[in-house]
Amino acid sequence: MPMPRISRRVGAIAESATLAIDAKAKALKAAGEDVIGFGAGEPDFPTPAHVVEAAAAACREPRHHRYTPTAGLPELRAAVAAKTARDSGYQVEAGQVLVTNGAKQAVFEAFATLLDPDDEVLLPAPYWVTYPEAITLAGGVPVVVPTGAEAGFRATVEQLEAARSPRTKALLFVSPSNPTGAVYPRDEVEAIGRWAAESGVWVVTDEIYEHLVYGDNQFHSMPVLVPELADRCVVVNGVAKTFAMTGWRVGWMVAPTDVVKATANLQSHATSNVCNVAQAAALTAVSGDLACAAEMRAAFDRRRRRIHELLAAIPGVACTEPQGAFYAFPSLQGVLGRELRGRTPASTLELVEVILDEARVAIVPGEAFGAPGYARLSYALGDDDLVEGVTRIAQLLEEAKVSSG
Repeated sequence: MPMPRISRRVGAIAESATLAIDAKAKALKAAGEDVIGFGAGEPDFPTPAHVVEAAAAACREPRHHRYTPTAGLPELRAAVAAKTARDSGYQVEAGQVLVTNGAKQAVFEAFATLLDPDDEVLLPAPYWVTYPEAITLAGGVPVVVPTGAEAGFRATVEQLEAARSPRTKALLFVSPSNPTGAVYPRDEVEAIGRWAAESGVWVVTDEIYEHLVYGDNQFHSMPVLVPELADRCVVVNGVAKTFAMTGWRVGWMVAPTDVVKATANLQSHATSNVCNVAQAAALTAVSGDLACAAEMRAAFDRRRRRIHELLAAIPGVACTEPQGAFYAFPSLQGVLGRELRGRTPASTLELVEVILDEARVAIVPGEAFGAPGYARLSYALGDDDLVEGVTRIAQLLEEAKVSSG
């Protein structure tokens, strides 16, 4: 029997549902279809002009035409340390920073560095699609901790303790949350951090949406609230969401120096240094003020309230108002099982296909996030497209309501 062409390890990876939906929507657009995409978590704003100019200037510097240190340009590592202290209050040194090809690489490398085969990682659900894949690829075992809308999509210490076993090595924590938009209040962040510190559990905390919180909600960095956790904490962040730089691929981890050194060794064999021009752009972004981020946050806040209003008005749809990030995460369970233009979707996987085929609107099914019955809609798109897209969904689902009754 011939050996398989693709390894079992890589063959088991699930395709990124968010990128797959985005690619299908873009392909339909390229074919001339009027498609509105709520799929990818990507700001619709251009990267700030002064950041672009910094990249253009960096292109003309010969030093950026050569290899640079794997862990990142020294000046960027220092700037990230300063930015971390400024924005979250977490005091770290430049040597605790590793610059990566986007925050996604930081997530993967964190688990590759921390986990041995069969080590368990507690993973509250709904979760971002990449988290379980990164854990599994590193040889770890994701232990899903379900949360629901009734709990604000937030895990409790009691749930985490119930899921902990002798094999538990780490907790993946994220607030504000992708995909739910949930934000943990200070007391809950502190309680979880103290539980992790007392239990000897590492925390990998994704802070990529730190500046996108709304209303009375506030972002809190776990190692700031629980300083004794710092020696077992990896903070993941980047410029993608705050500065509309998703395509530049610059992220980082902040971690104890032994973790940074080991992860830099790994990265030296995987990618070497991150693109120097992109690092120069990121240096300008993190060294400057947050005026551009504030403008984007104001637009996201307006869209957040609008999309919640529109979704909540659709019969059979329930939607918790997002508190952070730029995602709405409505429950569509009330519209499943109804006939819709000759099809009867029994799952959100099937329903989103019908919505894309019939209404030309792309959303991501909750199955991708460990939450069947829900769907994620990114409201990082223009106001007019947002209203038009949700209106199309509402009109389509109204047909299902009429045909079923």
